[in-house]
Amino acid sequence: MKTPVITVIGSINMDMVTTTDVVPTQGETVIGKKFKTVPGGKGANQAVAAARLGATVHMVGRIGDDPFGAILRKRLEDEGVNVTGIEPVHQCSSGVATIIVSNEDNRIIVTPGANDEVTPNYVKKFKGVILSSDIILLQFEIPMETIEFVLELCEQEKVTVILNPAPARKMNIAYWRKAQIITPNKTEYNALFSRETAGNLLEKLIVTEGKNGASYYKNKEWETVSGFQVKPIDTTGAGDTFNGSLAVAVANGSTLEEAIQFANAAAALSIQSFGAQGGMPTTDQLKSFIDKHTAKD
Repeated sequence: MKTPVITVIGSINMDMVTTTDVVPTQGETVIGKKFKTVPGGKGANQAVAAARLGATVHMVGRIGDDPFGAILRKRLEDEGVNVTGIEPVHQCSSGVATIIVSNEDNRIIVTPGANDEVTPNYVKKFKGVILSSDIILLQFEIPMETIEFVLELCEQEKVTVILNPAPARKMNIAYWRKAQIITPNKTEYNALFSRETAGNLLEKLIVTEGKNGASYYKNKEWETVSGFQVKPIDTTGAGDTFNGSLAVAVANGSTLEEAIQFANAAAALSIQSFGAQGGMPTTDQLKSFIDKHTAKD
């Protein structure tokens, strides 16, 4: 089987994670339990997820010229991601995400920093890599003009795009149509797609629903591919694991239902460890997990 080639164009952040029993209300100060810095960013997370599952992964993104930037680039390199598409932005901070983890859930504030410099002109430098890829993975933590540029380019060159519209941002319907697969979670779906808009895109949509799995449109009705019931430790990065794993499965020729089941399993494994990238599975770990749960069924 040919090794899939996946290019991720997106954000690279340092996650600053505070774990607490109580989330403060406005004006309130509470005592947290733990604090940790963890490499993240939706783009980088999805790149790591795909790389751990054996894909050849290229990352196109920007980092700051601060200490975080060097750490973030090295982390991706250590994970086997090709980092030639990552360049620093001088006199600029790396992107950061401030994350509060509480009661098995999370709240996140993203400060883009160098991610705002992932411009169309920057991405053009890596056109050859993009056009030689089986799948392009995009998210919404980089400028919208860049997302639109990549969608336009990939439509012209017939390159498959999986578009993860997170965080939710509005986009002209013409650009939504250029993606082959669109993967909002339930909240993003409700925020972005009216009944009329969704009607034009139904065959492209996969709506993730956490522990309940994910739904897609087949034979003129929604079908749900069930999730895997596990005890979560940290749900940060579950959606990114889903998208990176989905890209690998689609590139390997799986049916959409098979790809969703594969991605559901990877996401379930990922939330049993701390940090967005901490629990992302390898191929062997994921196969063992699926075999175990299939045997139970």
